[in-house]
Amino acid sequence: MKKYIPNLITLLNVFCGCIATVFAVSNQLEMAALFVFLGIFFDFFDGLAARVLNVQSELGVQLDSLADMITSGLVPGIVMFQLLNMSMSGGWHNGEGASFSFLYLLDFVPLFGFLITLGSAYRLAKFNIDENQVSSFVGLPTPANALLILSLALILQYHNNEMLSEFILNPWFLIFMTLLSTYLLNANIELFALKFKTWSFKDNAVRYIFLIVSAVLLLTLRVLAVPVIIVFYVVAALISNLSAEKN
Repeated sequence: MKKYIPNLITLLNVFCGCIATVFAVSNQLEMAALFVFLGIFFDFFDGLAARVLNVQSELGVQLDSLADMITSGLVPGIVMFQLLNMSMSGGWHNGEGASFSFLYLLDFVPLFGFLITLGSAYRLAKFNIDENQVSSFVGLPTPANALLILSLALILQYHNNEMLSEFILNPWFLIFMTLLSTYLLNANIELFALKFKTWSFKDNAVRYIFLIVSAVLLLTLRVLAVPVIIVFYVVAALISNLSAEKN
C-alpha cells in the first residue's frame, strides 16, 4: 500500500494544477497562484515521501514531470498570456479574462506568453532522460520558474504602486521576461538542488546561505522578494560553480 502514497501526493499536484488552470483562464490570478503554491508543496513532498518510504519508481518520475507540466508549465504560460493581454488593453482587470474568440486570436502578442509552456515542456522532457540531474539541476526548475512568473501578477495585486505597475505591464518588459524565463529553463547552467545528504554546514554552505537570505527577503519584501530570490538562486549557483572549478 505504501508504494502508492508518493503517486497519490503527485496526483494532488495535478489536481491543484487543474484548478489553477481554471482560475488562470478566468484571470483570477491570485487564486491561480494559491493553487500553484499548493501544487509545488505537494511536488516537494512526493519525492520526499518516496525516499522516506523507499518506494522510488520510474512511474513516479514520469508522473512527477507530467504534474509539473500542468502546475508549473501550463499555468505560468496562461498567466503570462493574461499579463500580456492586460498590457495591450490598458491595465489590471482582475477576474475579467481574455475572450478566446477567433478575432482575439488574431492579436498574437499575448500568445507569446505560451513560450514559457513550450520551454517548460522541453525542459521536463530533457530532465526525464538525463540521469545526472540528481543532486543538482541543469537549467531553472519549472516550479522556481512558475513562482517567478506568478510573482509578477501578485506584485500587481498587492503593491499599489503606479510606477511599479506600469513597469510590469509594459509589453516589452513582459516579452523580455518571457524570453528570459524560457532561456533559463533550458540554459546549460548547473543549479544546486535543496536536497541535504548531511546537515553539515561545510557540505551545504550554499544551501544554508540561500535559505537564510531567502527567509530574510520574504520577511522584509514579501511578494517582491520572489523575483529577487530567483535571481539570487541563479547567481549563488554560478558563484558556487566557479568556486568548485577553482578548487
